[in-house]
Amino acid sequence: MATDRQELAAWLRLTLIPGVGGEARRALLKTFGLPPAIFEAAAQALSAVIDPALAGSLLSHECSAGIEAALEWQAQPGNHLLTLADADYPPSLLTSDDPPVLLYAKGNIALLKRPMLAVVGSRNATAQGVRDAEAFSKSLGDAGLTIVSGLALGIDAAAHRGALATAAATVAVIGTGADRLYPARNEALARSIAENGVVLSEFPLGTPALAFNFPRRNRIIAGLGLGCLVVEAAQRSGSLITARLAAESGREVFAIPGSIHSPLSRGCHQLIRQGAKLVESAQDILEELRWKTPSAASPATDPSVAAQSGSEEQVLAFLGDAPCPLDTLSARSGLTPADLLAMLLPMELAGRVARLPGGLYQRLH
Repeated sequence: MATDRQELAAWLRLTLIPGVGGEARRALLKTFGLPPAIFEAAAQALSAVIDPALAGSLLSHECSAGIEAALEWQAQPGNHLLTLADADYPPSLLTSDDPPVLLYAKGNIALLKRPMLAVVGSRNATAQGVRDAEAFSKSLGDAGLTIVSGLALGIDAAAHRGALATAAATVAVIGTGADRLYPARNEALARSIAENGVVLSEFPLGTPALAFNFPRRNRIIAGLGLGCLVVEAAQRSGSLITARLAAESGREVFAIPGSIHSPLSRGCHQLIRQGAKLVESAQDILEELRWKTPSAASPATDPSVAAQSGSEEQVLAFLGDAPCPLDTLSARSGLTPADLLAMLLPMELAGRVARLPGGLYQRLH
């Protein structure tokens, strides 16, 4: 347990040092392996991977107060810290362009392995938009899709409420620290989500609501879902950013049309002109996704079903960017260690993966 705590402390330190962003963190992980090895490396070796000034910060900042606060937070019931090397890390995020190195999660993290759909829209939603978001989310949740949104007022809140009425529940990705609830008007909703779903953040504890953090939050919403439904949106809005990020990650984008006289329909109409699927019912989305509603006896409720075909590309996606133990890869993919070993050997010979000391495997680029 002490070793696990020390390794987790190194992951936290990597994310808490000012100025070291996601791209630099992943570059370091690809080069040195797990975080403890990064902090044992010499400054010259680090400077060959990242800017020398950043390398100096990496070695000089201890971040002990922030690390202890996060470890104490994790010790509370229902709280979790998930790293890129963790078996419970959301597998869908591993296929996104910018997966967070570490996530703070409150609630039932088993939901993070379920198929999800993002539902987003305007904070200043119309009454009809709120009804649509709630109704679509309930229907999609009843069909077995976990709804992910951003806990904002308006459409996001309605989507969460609709999904909470289903067994599939909901995931709220927030733009503050996991110990802060924003906006205050959604505090009761956030607590309900933490009890029945998941509240998720990549930001360190204590991070306030800063405008430039919300686009970063949006990329996580986009990365978690099989697709993204925009209910109402102005032409310049965070919802369109989420939809664009979803499309760039290969996810489906759906939009509900509205009145040509409503400013909140213009963003949806713009998306439709750009290729988003026009939808009038939740069934339209399910048909586009070729979704089969899971039954109690169906293996479709298992999020690993998508990996059962065992293609090399899927294994690479589940590997992610950080070195990964075989048992963790097995948990992510749903494949047995024996099946994985049979696939990894030819991939290693082809130069697609590398086997590292300690039984770790890493994707090569």
